[in-house]
Amino acid sequence: MKTIITTLMSAAFAAFVAIPAATAAEEATEVMAKPVTMEGTATCAKCDLGTADKCQSVLQVKKDGATETYMLAGKAGGDWHKNICKAPHEVKATGVVSEADGKKTLTVTDIEMTDKMKKDGAEADKG
Repeated sequence: MKTIITTLMSAAFAAFVAIPAATAAEEATEVMAKPVTMEGTATCAKCDLGTADKCQSVLQVKKDGATETYMLAGKAGGDWHKNICKAPHEVKATGVVSEADGKKTLTVTDIEMTDKMKKDGAEADKG
């Protein structure tokens, strides 16, 4: 009987401790899940930077004199990657930032070349 009571008390205590931990994790996820908009240089981690074994879209953002690199997921992959694979472009990207294994990822919901790049591209097309 003592064993059953001890087991039940241990389970109840574990559940009591796990609930606040889960709530804290959910709150941290909610804070990190807010969309952010960043401007920087979108390029290919393999072809341009030489830091990956296969093509991967990345966004490099300058903050406080340092460059932070975000792996791009979502809309920035696939068909859009061809725009930046061989030549980097300045972009404005909106998405949700996450971090795993020391790598930052921006899951993109919207990405576009900045007005500067559009103007440069239009002038180059005229020439």
